[in-house]
Amino acid sequence: MQNKKEAMSLAYDEAGTGQAVLFIHGYPLNRQMWQPQIAALSAAGFRVIAPDLRGFGESAAGESPGTMDAMADDLVHLLDQLQIEKATVAGMSMGGYVLLNLLNRYPQRVNAACFVVTRSDADDASGRAKRNHLITEIEAGRPQAVAEAFIPALFAPDTIQTRPEMVEMVRSWISATSATGLIHGLQAIRDRVDSTPLLATLQVPTLVIGAEEDQAIPPEKSRDLATRIPTAKLSMLPAVGHMANLENPNQFNQVFIDFLRSVPAG
Repeated sequence: MQNKKEAMSLAYDEAGTGQAVLFIHGYPLNRQMWQPQIAALSAAGFRVIAPDLRGFGESAAGESPGTMDAMADDLVHLLDQLQIEKATVAGMSMGGYVLLNLLNRYPQRVNAACFVVTRSDADDASGRAKRNHLITEIEAGRPQAVAEAFIPALFAPDTIQTRPEMVEMVRSWISATSATGLIHGLQAIRDRVDSTPLLATLQVPTLVIGAEEDQAIPPEKSRDLATRIPTAKLSMLPAVGHMANLENPNQFNQVFIDFLRSVPAG
């Protein structure tokens, strides 16, 4: 898939036929995080597309600084290539920020929205300082600082204790990400706009999935999203953290498939 502005190439997985569902991964992850959903949704009768955002997984990072606009533009070009006019779009964490950008700039391409453990507000001064600190660490040759900072926040506390193999799998994804990709992602997150004013204007069917034991984004942020979006349904998943879709895929998939079956075809 070529990006018209920068000749970018996005790697992606595709499976199934039917109504299109586009998954957007979080930071500092890649499309592999959606494997349980790709299998379940394609079996349930949906066409699933899961790309690596620029700089993550097998997608090139490009040379320009990271922005939410660039990430959203890449996804629209991918939809164009796949001849998908409209898709249900699910964004996890950073992927939710990209979804908000799509809803603001390309609303005609989104048939329904699913916000997964994400938020609508921008970084405050403390948040921006944390992003800048990690960028400095990466530039100093310590990209492992990203995994050190994120791993403890990505899972429910019990998951870290009882499922070390899952933790190490996710750590391997982070470790495989290029320094450029890590930096561009942090830049995009740091500089994102406050999308809260957009929420009241949204009219598409919307599902908000939160996690009661989320250590990365407070669960109340999911509740706030659902309160502010007129069409939103809220599902707070118990006993899981930020990686809710991996920690309990059966629970996650059931909630999401039930929602998808309620969405009119685009």
